[in-house]
Amino acid sequence: MDSSPTPVDLTGDDASVRARIAERLAGFPFTRVDPPDTRRAAVVIAVTSVDGVHGIWLTKRPDRMREHPGQYALPGGRLDPGEDDIDAGLRELHEEIGVIAGRDDVLGRLDDYPTRSGYVMAPIVVWAGPDRVTALNAAEVATLFFIPMDEVAVEPRFIAIPESPRPVIQLPIVGALVHAPTAAVIYQFAEVVLAGRETRVDDLEQPVFAWR
Repeated sequence: MDSSPTPVDLTGDDASVRARIAERLAGFPFTRVDPPDTRRAAVVIAVTSVDGVHGIWLTKRPDRMREHPGQYALPGGRLDPGEDDIDAGLRELHEEIGVIAGRDDVLGRLDDYPTRSGYVMAPIVVWAGPDRVTALNAAEVATLFFIPMDEVAVEPRFIAIPESPRPVIQLPIVGALVHAPTAAVIYQFAEVVLAGRETRVDDLEQPVFAWR
């Protein structure tokens, strides 16, 4: 870990901010893992801006969903046959919140995160552009939040649970506590991109309610 990291400069025009984020990610050696008996899924950290303020999107899943109802999530889902991680992430971004982005909008990647529910989550960082109009898929998204970068960089909380020796991460954002796997991915984005630290998150645990 860099002992004297330099925070990324998010001032200036969108092209400059995009280039700085891409540079940070290009210098990060992300880890890909493929544990046995897991399925791959992709999630998207979509960088956008609202009235000149840069941030990312976070969704809240509908309570009636079969898997992980009511939980906070980044746009994403499992890979369809023939897709790679990037294909799946971009497709899910469009299907869930109506935002179209291409492979040339991908700024980089973060570490794969194996979940307790049997997936390996591949985080893809995508430049979505400023002031995008969204169209929510009500079957998959109950609420869409825009999180400014200063809130993305919030100080995380770590708690212990009797079911695991690993610490559970919580991010106090959007007026709630967001847990791993989503919290782990957002925390690594904040560390790697915003703070300039090569932080790993494979030691961070999910709460028991997310294990199913």
